[in-house]
Amino acid sequence: MSWKVEIFEYGGIKVFKCEQIKDLNDLELEVYNYIMRHQEKVLEMKIRELAEASHVSTTTVLRFCKKMGCNGYSEFKVKYKMYLNEVPNQAKKEDIRVLVNFFYRADSEEFNKQLDEVASLIYYASKVIFLGLGSSGILAKYGARYLTNSGKVAQYIDDPFYPVPAGFYDGAVIVVLSVSGETGQVMEQLRRFIRFNCAIVCLTNSETSTIAKMSDVCLTYYMPIDRVQYGDLTTQVPVIFILERIGKKVQHLLQDIEVV
Repeated sequence: MSWKVEIFEYGGIKVFKCEQIKDLNDLELEVYNYIMRHQEKVLEMKIRELAEASHVSTTTVLRFCKKMGCNGYSEFKVKYKMYLNEVPNQAKKEDIRVLVNFFYRADSEEFNKQLDEVASLIYYASKVIFLGLGSSGILAKYGARYLTNSGKVAQYIDDPFYPVPAGFYDGAVIVVLSVSGETGQVMEQLRRFIRFNCAIVCLTNSETSTIAKMSDVCLTYYMPIDRVQYGDLTTQVPVIFILERIGKKVQHLLQDIEVV
């Protein structure tokens, strides 16, 4: 049995296997993410309560259960309880399972096409700006530096009040980083960029967020949100992976042109 399968199949309890997660659509992923964030609580929830908490319909929950190899919600809860009892305690506390899921999805043809689209936008852009606040601002700085290392000069903005003068950013690509996709100051900054005909690329946790809907291209990673008293501990490993993949794809485009 391979390591990848063992992560999701303790004691033969076949739920949350990579191929099952890969087959989920965006709404079903919302159910999965909620379950990952509220593992013990879900065992006490009725199907309607889980649907409301996940902001989906009961039909979506049932589809999710079927894709997990269960005939219905009751069977899913039974298997899920067995799963929780058999998963090592340490594994419960870490992001390993969801990270493996992310990398499995990131290896898909569809995800790579999105990365190619973003790399092409950046390659032809007159300017590339990375935008983010807080932890996302730090990653915006990293993304700008990594892209510059690849040969395409980029800058970053981590100040929501940074001026956006008319005409200066025309034709630019704005890469916005936001875990929630709902940060008001970032959305206001984006509105100013959109007025100047900028292409917007977002890296965010959910395709249903406001910032995702404001963007031309949205790269999502679907990690369980982990907010604590003093900040946000949601893993940013997928964001770094995406930024580096974009940088390398842009570098390959630049190399191809130089060779020609």
